[in-house]
Amino acid sequence: MRRLTVGKRALIATVLGGTLLVVAACSPGTSSVQTQESGAAAPAAREAEAPRLIPADATLERARELVRDPERDPLPADEKLAAQIKRGYQIFMNTPKYAPQYSGNDLSCTNCHLNGGQKEKALPLVGVAQTFPEYNKRGGRLFSLEERILGCFLRSMNAVNTPGAAGKGRHENAPTETWPSPRSEEVLALSAYITWLSEGLPVGQKATWRGQNTIPKENQIPIEELDPKRGEELYRQKCASCHGADGQGVQLGPDLKPAPLWGPRSWNDGAGAARVYTLAGYIRYAMPLTDPGSLTDEEAQQIAAYIDAQDRPSFPEKALDYRVEKLPKDAVYYPQLYQANPLQAKLKN
Repeated sequence: MRRLTVGKRALIATVLGGTLLVVAACSPGTSSVQTQESGAAAPAAREAEAPRLIPADATLERARELVRDPERDPLPADEKLAAQIKRGYQIFMNTPKYAPQYSGNDLSCTNCHLNGGQKEKALPLVGVAQTFPEYNKRGGRLFSLEERILGCFLRSMNAVNTPGAAGKGRHENAPTETWPSPRSEEVLALSAYITWLSEGLPVGQKATWRGQNTIPKENQIPIEELDPKRGEELYRQKCASCHGADGQGVQLGPDLKPAPLWGPRSWNDGAGAARVYTLAGYIRYAMPLTDPGSLTDEEAQQIAAYIDAQDRPSFPEKALDYRVEKLPKDAVYYPQLYQANPLQAKLKN
């Protein structure tokens, strides 16, 4: 199986742009399809006009909604590529089921990248494929899309602590080939799905909806001033109805349950969400799902401090992170920055 390069993605996008139907966001239980007609606007213009994302203020009732669904919408004529896109979508929506060898916890990609990676201000992946290779500060070098995906497997999905990882490269900069490999079928399938989501968008141009889950630097509360006990109060008021008082998630429907926020079945301490400001930016704009964007910068940071004061699996290769770039101040689980997680000490005292 060949790896999809940026050039290949661009070619696929160009071919598909003239044949695919443009699917607009719709209310639950309905769909709206816009077809190309002779003499109509060019494909790129049509794509620009069509909704690409579920709106940021969509609440729990629209949690299952997709703008583009590979099980519903037209796929490439190449049967092998179409099958990979469908498989990538399945892995994205239920990672433990469809990529069990790389799943060391109960998270799926869509737990963080809501609505199949298609919701505004919830880490959307539409357009992401067109920006790779992209510089990664943690790794200190350019990453391919596939390398970025395997980083999520290793850290967010905690693959680094699964039995299959023993004795294998477990860091993106490992001297031997990383496990999982960028050539793994599961990684390539996810790459195919994300590339399909991005078709029709210009290569090398950052989508306007990327990078919006951030707390402005001027509003960032110094780590030593954050109060995880205050965060716990806010968590119980704003978050526990969906995530549970124990942080393990509440069953909200037959196939809808938030993944664990801490403990052995959550992301490990080398994941992006283990950084306080990173997690706070997500909470600020994507949560609570019953009223997204209703929290203040301060509230989001206090809640993030509480969540990142909890025990979680260890990423054993943290010493290989940030060897080129400066270690961020909110990396509270990193012993090279903090001898012990300062937020944990505050919460326990």
